[in-house]
Amino acid sequence: MIVVTPTPLDGVVVVEPTVFGDDRGFFMESFNSRDFAEAGLPRVFAQDNQSRSTRGVLRGLHYQYPNWQGKLARVIVGEIFDVAVDICRCSPTFGMWFGIVLSAKNKKQLYIPPGYAHGFCVLSDVAEMIYKCTTPYCAEDDAGIRWDDPEIRIDWPVSAPILSEKDARAPRFSEIGDLAV
Repeated sequence: MIVVTPTPLDGVVVVEPTVFGDDRGFFMESFNSRDFAEAGLPRVFAQDNQSRSTRGVLRGLHYQYPNWQGKLARVIVGEIFDVAVDICRCSPTFGMWFGIVLSAKNKKQLYIPPGYAHGFCVLSDVAEMIYKCTTPYCAEDDAGIRWDDPEIRIDWPVSAPILSEKDARAPRFSEIGDLAV
């Protein structure tokens, strides 16, 4: 069983699985297609990814276009600040962002539907993140937006993040053009 909490962004939801814990540890279903279908979330994912990063690393803001990906993100080691940005011009929340701390401790997940850019920064010494994608990665569709774009104004909990070359040279939000889901 899951608890799904809406965010201010249409379709972006926080997913909290039921966790059964005792002095031996815990058990949880991180994904159950029946529960996801009942909540109106995707029940079929095409690819699973895992990343490991150190404190201060910021990855994003990434998206695929025109073959959009929805993502279900969770952290299995450490803690991150996870962000979704609405980049679909036809959306009433176009240009708005939502951020949440995901951690191995809180076991929360964030579902980011197609039409959003995604990024995160690492708050702990090390963090490992797993995310399910609704479509396979396609290198030709790989795109991004600057993490510190002044038009979006994300309140990142890091001021001088460690970036990849690709993320450091990502275009500004105003340069991405008209994207539709």
